[in-house]
Formats: sequence, C-alpha cells, structure tokens
Amino acid sequence: MLTRPATQGTAVAGGDVSVTIADGIGTIRFSHPKGNSLPGGLLHHLADAIGWLGRDQAARVILLRSEGTGAFCAGASFDELVAISDATSGEAFFSGFARVVLAMIRAPKFVLVRVHGRTAGGGVGIAAAGDYSFAVRGASAKLSELAVGIGPFVVGPVIARRIGKGPFLAMSVDADWRDAEWGERHGLYARVFDDIATMDAAINGLAGTLSASNPDAMTLMKKVSWSGTEDWEALLAQRAKMSGTLVLSEFTRSAIAKFKGR
Repeated sequence: MLTRPATQGTAVAGGDVSVTIADGIGTIRFSHPKGNSLPGGLLHHLADAIGWLGRDQAARVILLRSEGTGAFCAGASFDELVAISDATSGEAFFSGFARVVLAMIRAPKFVLVRVHGRTAGGGVGIAAAGDYSFAVRGASAKLSELAVGIGPFVVGPVIARRIGKGPFLAMSVDADWRDAEWGERHGLYARVFDDIATMDAAINGLAGTLSASNPDAMTLMKKVSWSGTEDWEALLAQRAKMSGTLVLSEFTRSAIAKFKGR
C-alpha cells in the first residue's frame, strides 16, 4: 500500500507507479519498458494508488497517465501470461485488471485519463473506466485478446458500458486497430487532439476547473454515472476466473508465443 509522502514512487517488475498531488490534482503515472504493459505487480500498485488518492482530501480530481512517447498501454504483460502455471495464479493475474477498473469507478472523484499513444487490451479498459478520457489522433485502440486465445472478459463490462455492446463486440471479434476518431465517435474518448501539447493544455484546464468545483457535487455525479455497477465485484471476479482458466490452454500458450516472437 502506498503511504502518504508528497511524491511516491514504486518500482515493480521493471516498471514504476508514481503519485504526486499539486493544487488539488492527484496525478498517477505508470510506466513499463515493454510498451507500458501491465504485469501483476504494477496492476496491484496502480489500484492501490487510485484507492489512496480517492481517500486523500488533498486530491480533488485524479489524473491517470503513462510515461514515454510510444504506446499508452500495451495491455497485459505477455511475460507473465506465459509464466502462469495454474488456474489460481491465472485468476490472480486477471484479478489485477478487475482491481484497477473497480478502483477507478469506485473512486469518489472524477478520474481523467490521458491517452498519448496506442492502447490495447487492458489499456482500452483503463481508458473506458475513466470518467473523462483525453487522446491524441495517434491513440488508436484495439482488443487483441481473442487473437491470443482468450477474450476481453475482465475489461469487457466497462468497455461495453462506455461504447455500447455493438462496437464492443466488433472490437472483440476483429482485432484491428480503431483510430482515435472512431474512439471519440463511440465515446471511448471524450476529446481528441492534434498533438500532445494541445491535449495537455486542455487537461490542465479541466483538471484545474474540477479541483475548484464542489467535491460533494462531483462525488454524487460520479455515483450516479456508475449506477448499475454495484454487482461488478462478483462479475469481474467471475470473468477473471474465466480468463485464468483459458490462459492455460495449449492454444493460448502457442498463440502468445507466436505473438511474442513477432
């Protein structure tokens, strides 16, 4: 669990999660050298960071972002996927994505998401779980889970809620990149910008406005906007179990090995 310094960094599995609070804005940055992918340890600390900022009164709005200039998030760590040896550890790994999604939608504050590049799999789930997601035109998105023998089961509910069941099924069935304009059109992104500088200026503006807004009103708006998700703890736990079993199949292991070899 992250403690309460002015700046907190947690290195894990070659990646990092850092937290800062300034002017009422709590910023979480995550990074990983392999396309900002998400190993289990990083997912654990990311969920903890969101939960901590949700409770810290010094943060009145939360900004979630990744580092670098490449991908926003490559999704699940393939290195960890191939290392899963039993259903229990498989379920535990995919439960990490459930914890992050639940932390985001249960936080009593608006969570803004900054998508600076391509995003896949679990990264699409993070964008969808944000209350307001910003993106640049290069921030195309795809769900590639079926291509490696599993499915977007854990992040599926939040993506389907955000963009609709039809577009979600289309993304799930054909694992092709959807451009940022498609994402904006279907509600995955609230706004799309031509470049990062323009996007960051808009993020700073909205985050500043929200940090000065009535926290009680924002908490109630957040609660109303995510009504109907009260049973998601049980739903996402069930989905994590499904994924944890599928990842053990020979089909999936072979598909992941081929994917890593590209």
